[in-house]
Amino acid sequence: MLRVNNVRMFSKVVLRATSGTGKARSLSRLSLATTATKTNIATPCLASAGVRFASQLSHVKTPPNLQNEPVKNFGFNDVKDWDLLRASLTKFTDDGALKVPIVIGGEKIYRDDIKPQLNPADHSQNLADVSQATVEDVRAAIDAAKAAKLKWSQTSWTDRAAIFLKAADLISTKYRYDILAATMLGQGKNVYQAEIDSIAELIDFFKFNVKYAEELYGQQPLQTSPGVWNRAEYRPLEGFVYAVTPFNFTAIAANLVGAPALMGNTVVWKPSATAALSNYLLLTILEEAGLPKGVINFIPGDPVEVTDTVLNDKDFAALHFTGSTDVFKHLYHKISTGVLQDKYRDFPRIVGETGGKNFHLIHPSASLHHSALSTLRGAFEYQGQKCSATSRLYVPESLWPEFRDILAGQMSQISVGNTSSSTSLNSFVGPVIHEQSFDKLANAIDQAKNDPELEIISGGSYDKSKGFYVQPTLIKTTNPEHEFLTKEFFGPILTAYVYPDSQYEQIIQSIDSVTKYGLTGSIFARDRDAIRLAEENLRYSAGNFYINDKSTGAVVGQQWFGGARASGTNDKAGSANILSRFVSVRNIKENFYELTDFRYPSNYQ
Repeated sequence: MLRVNNVRMFSKVVLRATSGTGKARSLSRLSLATTATKTNIATPCLASAGVRFASQLSHVKTPPNLQNEPVKNFGFNDVKDWDLLRASLTKFTDDGALKVPIVIGGEKIYRDDIKPQLNPADHSQNLADVSQATVEDVRAAIDAAKAAKLKWSQTSWTDRAAIFLKAADLISTKYRYDILAATMLGQGKNVYQAEIDSIAELIDFFKFNVKYAEELYGQQPLQTSPGVWNRAEYRPLEGFVYAVTPFNFTAIAANLVGAPALMGNTVVWKPSATAALSNYLLLTILEEAGLPKGVINFIPGDPVEVTDTVLNDKDFAALHFTGSTDVFKHLYHKISTGVLQDKYRDFPRIVGETGGKNFHLIHPSASLHHSALSTLRGAFEYQGQKCSATSRLYVPESLWPEFRDILAGQMSQISVGNTSSSTSLNSFVGPVIHEQSFDKLANAIDQAKNDPELEIISGGSYDKSKGFYVQPTLIKTTNPEHEFLTKEFFGPILTAYVYPDSQYEQIIQSIDSVTKYGLTGSIFARDRDAIRLAEENLRYSAGNFYINDKSTGAVVGQQWFGGARASGTNDKAGSANILSRFVSVRNIKENFYELTDFRYPSNYQ
């Protein structure tokens, strides 16, 4: 084991331990900015936080004119952006695998037990050797989170907010192309999908959460009696938060750890094994922005071992989760069992966003080309690996022949390739995330080839000889209750059912009842009565409901995201509501009058 003292400047962080014949890899070459002079950037504003009074900063407002981060297009003429991106891609790949450590209390720990993070587009390329936490490491991370809790919770929210605003600025500027490259390489995204995720959405989460925190803290009792002052205190939870983050969005990982930390909580973070590189880069950026040691502890490792250790600690206060429904149910059950056994100090908060079987409903009045193109984007962007991806499609008989031809024709033009290779950076579709996902999708396609109720309209090929590539596939079923309309595959497979035009109301009922999920869905129609009927009768079928737009693409501050039923707790990422899940409100009444008699007026004769 090698321990390396924490260094706040990201340009000085060492990702690779100097041992054996291995050459140390400094992330100084991963920074596009000029290497800064090594300085002590421990936050002086936090050093005296314990002696500050919140009232000193009570009237501080968040930066005005809050706007969503502009998205770079990476068009043909954006030569500078392409050149900077290629430079960052090269930095991550020109000298073998990087070393990703465990981070506990700001200390970087490198273990001999490692797990490689492969490039899903070229599984012969190992991007990172990720140290795997032991049970002792997890316990140490919990202790570090507890040790950092008091000082962090006493830090004014403006000082906490400044750290996340600074991190957002660093991502927008200094590290923009680095975090893009890490997301593209490790998670198989093309440049546009990485841009809207690891840049725009991530920055929006950090900035908008600050605004939402200000609004939440401003919610105070409306009424007061003479001689009384009533106020609400939004305390951090008593204990620590466990964040379990997914592979598919760097921004989601940022929000799962950032939202509770902003509200004064400390976090134990278990990243996805297939997103460790971008996630560790994110942590180092937060450290450079001034995040104190121990506030967020980075624990890659075996999911079962890490989780069992965390959920057995009495100070476990909340789960912040994004992942599969089955895993979330298991965690929910385990936490509930712990509650029954009086294992925890408090009732843990459980916040989760899970799976979906998201629909596009096409009405006979719909714009044909728009609905077909929107369906292609919704189903096949990022290889169908978005929680909100369109995976079931309902088309009326009158439109089906032309709709099918448009959709299949456009699908034939989809470019599939290594989205992180300099020769195929313009590809629309890249690889699926790993071999397990590939095998599941390949088996589904093989099943479709042999099922009399299924017909492959377009696609249907797959190849894992070099990367985990699955061709976008359109399947038609004759059974409105077929498994392919109810089961989540989490990949580029779209199943269509063609319904009689006269059965529009019946198909709405089927959409609502056939699957257990309730995440996203869309209606495409020009007929307002048809839109109203779908909106009212699919009220609980989707936590995010779209009219004449695809089922993906929620924007922070515009469409709060989350679903219910088997899709999660619907706490709405990108809204103030989710921040409220990581505070415990205390109401304070202060009386300025002194009693002169115990009796009330009615007690006098």
